[in-house]
Parts: sequence; C-alpha cells; structure tokens
Amino acid sequence: MDMKRRLHRLLAAAGTLLVLVAGAGVYVVSGTPGVARAAGTGPCDIYASGGTPCVAAHSTTRALYGAYNGPLYQVRRSSDNTTRDVGVLTAGGVANAATQDAFCANTNCVITVIYDQSGRNNRLTQAPPGGFTGPAAGGYDNLADAKAAPVTIGGQKAYGVYIAPGTGYRNNNTNGVATGDQPEGIYAVVDGTHYNQWCCFDYGNAQTNVQADERAIMETVYFGANKQWGYGAGAGPWIMADLEWGLFSGVNAGYNNIASINHRFVTAMVKGEPNHWAIRGGNAQSGGLTTYFDGRRPNGYNPMKKEGAILLGIGGDNSITGRGTFFEGVLTSGYPSAATDDAVQANIAAAAYTPASGGNPQQNVQVVGAQSGRCVDVPNGTTTNGTQVQLWDCISNSTAQRWTYTAGKQIQVYGNKCLDANGQGTTNGTQVIIWDCHGGTNQQWNVNANGSITGVQSGLCLDANGAATANGTKLILWACNGQQNQQWALRS
Repeated sequence: MDMKRRLHRLLAAAGTLLVLVAGAGVYVVSGTPGVARAAGTGPCDIYASGGTPCVAAHSTTRALYGAYNGPLYQVRRSSDNTTRDVGVLTAGGVANAATQDAFCANTNCVITVIYDQSGRNNRLTQAPPGGFTGPAAGGYDNLADAKAAPVTIGGQKAYGVYIAPGTGYRNNNTNGVATGDQPEGIYAVVDGTHYNQWCCFDYGNAQTNVQADERAIMETVYFGANKQWGYGAGAGPWIMADLEWGLFSGVNAGYNNIASINHRFVTAMVKGEPNHWAIRGGNAQSGGLTTYFDGRRPNGYNPMKKEGAILLGIGGDNSITGRGTFFEGVLTSGYPSAATDDAVQANIAAAAYTPASGGNPQQNVQVVGAQSGRCVDVPNGTTTNGTQVQLWDCISNSTAQRWTYTAGKQIQVYGNKCLDANGQGTTNGTQVIIWDCHGGTNQQWNVNANGSITGVQSGLCLDANGAATANGTKLILWACNGQQNQQWALRS
C-alpha cells in the first residue's frame, strides 16, 4: 500500500476527511464531510471543494483563492487620468495597498475596475443608467473614492469599496452566473456601521436590461435598514434579499421576525434553489453564522427568473440612494451546504478584518458636542447646498446626523455632501454648511486628539455659536480656545 492510501485509511479511521485536489495541494477538514480547507485556502477553494464553485469573486482587500496572484482592482487618478492595477502582496494574500498609496499620493483616485478572480472575467465596472440615471456623464453612476474606506486585514492595510449614494458597479454580460431558477449562493463582507434606509446597497445577481419590469429577476444580498418592502425586528440594519419588486426578509412580503445586526464587520449570505432560499449572516471578525431565514420562496417568486447580471451598490433598476462599504464577495454555481457556509465564515473570520489604524476614517458616526450632548445635524434632513448645520437631540437612525470622516479629511453626510466653510471663509463667525463634495481645502478637517475639529484651510475650530447648547444652535468657525463648545466626540 502506498503512502497516500495508508494516510487516507488512518485519517478515515480517526473521523477526518482527506481530499486531494490536483494542482492545489492537500486539504483536510476535521469532522466536516464534503468541505475542504487548508492553510492558505480562500473562500472559493472552500466552495469548490463543497461542489459549488465560484463563478464570480470580487475583493479589493484580498485574494479569494489560495493560489490567486493577479490584480484585485484598478484605480484611476485625477491628476493625469492614468490607471494602475492593485494586486496582492503574495499569492493568495492581501492587497498591496502601497501600490495605491504611491500612485494616488497628492491626488484623488477612483476605483474603475473590480476584477473577477474566478477566471470568468465577470469584472465590475461603472454602472450604466437604467430605470434611474446616475450623476456621472451620460447618466452613468459615480465611481468609488479609492481612499474612502481604509481597513486592516491580516495586519496589513487595504481599501474597501465605499458606496456613497450615486455610486455603482455592474456587469450585464457575464459568464456562468445562474439564470432562471438555477441554484446559487452569494456572500458579501460589508461594513456593519455604514448603511442607510434607502434602496439599495446590493451585491449579486440582477437583470440585464437595468429595468424593474418583472418580479423574480434578481437575487442579491442587501444590507441596510430599508422598510419600504421587507424588514425585520428593531431598527435594523438587516440582511435581506433583493428579488426585484421588493426586498425580502423571509417568506412574507413585509415583516419577518429576523434580528437587527450590530457588528463592525458583517458577513451577509443569500442563497437560493427551486422554491427554497435562505438568509444567513454573522460577525465577520469572529464566531459562526446565524440562519435568519430558511424556507420556501415568497408568493410570486417560484420559479425564479434570474438573468445573470452582477451589480454592486445599487438596485436592479439602478436605484442609487443606498450606501455601504464592500470588502469582498462571491457568486457560486449551485446551492452551498450549511457546512460550506460555515467553513467560509471561519475563513473570513481568520482573515482578521479590523478598523484602519487610529480608528479613522470614522464611518456613519454621530458628531456629539461635549458641552451640549447634542449631535451635529442637518436641519430637517435637507440636502440643499448652503444649509447651515446645527445642534439637535441625537437620533440614532437619522441619516441627517450620520457623518463619515474620510481618508481625504472630508466630513460627509448622505454620502455626497460635505461639511464646508461657507464661501471658503477663514474668519471668526464663518458659517459651517453642507455642500456637494469637491475636495477643496474648505471641506477638509482635522479631527484632533484633544477633541477639537479644525478646518484645514482656516485653522479655526468647529464651534457651537455663543457656547449655546439648545436645539437649533448653529455651528460656525471660531478661533480655537479649548472651551467645551469646541469639543466633539465621534460616536458610532
């Protein structure tokens, strides 16, 4: 008997399954029949060994195959409109963020391509117009700010895909993606603190004509707190499925008793097969998965009529009001087993996602006055340029009080408006307003260790006018004096 046969018998007797994969090494899983893992194995290796291979694999943070050594994504800088691919540090490893940092130094960069690691060329590029038009030229969607979502993975710096409203990616001409009622699995790792209640921060399988002209033509992961269609318990956010003509949190068209999710990083899974589908999810940093729903299709969604396009950050008809941050995700051929899901979750947790060093940028946080205990607020939730911001009682689910401090030192609200020194003012009393983000120094801020927030252009402090603490107190710039009305905390 040769060595392989003796080893196989010994491991089988001990209750361990051995799988030999030609050209891919030896994978061993203890007590989990049909699922294979090994050091250096990626999620797509796990799916393949479970009989449900990836047909699309997207990530800006790491390789999703143990042997992948190609590009993860492409960036374009504004200084000269040239592009650069960002790859991995080593085969099967994390992104080489230094490539982006060097290429994008002292200029703005956007993510132009998210490459498909599966070998099927199902890459994601700028989404075209559809039922809704985007804000970019020709009705296309915006491209993501390449610097807006730094993160640490495996102890190394990387960048996610920061989806502000109006940002989206799509591929309407794919290879091997499920169509009709064919089975598939989808997962995404997202920022659990960056979301809103609008439609639709999706990733997955969508219609090819970008029109909401029929139900059951989509199957995607959705993450957010939208209550227009399906929803769950509490205030959200929830993992749901966008199946077109509705978000679904279970078999019911409206409420289903699924729990809100409150993790810094979230693993979100949706999978479907004929008249059966499931939602699973968990903490992408540790622990296992929760099954939020597992049952039959909603009425009107059996059979499914999937069309096989892939999208990220938008709804099937190019709905562009959702927001979120995407780090990695895949689509599979076939319905993954629970054991395969669990093994993928273990791999994600082992990848060690953590917030970027120093805690910035802060995403989807409230800016709270130390003196007043009230939040920086856009009055009445308006999006009108020139609106002066104010203090107001903190409301946890108010998008008008949720701010993101980006790597470009912008303080953003709604994903596309920035805290701005009115008229580029640099004198005491200058109004602090919201305005379309444009990267100017009057929209750049230093969030300082002493609790102050100072304008990069003016050097003045964000100040509650007159040291007032009441609702409606307007915010201005004023010479820094160390007083409590110039002290702020960023709170999740």
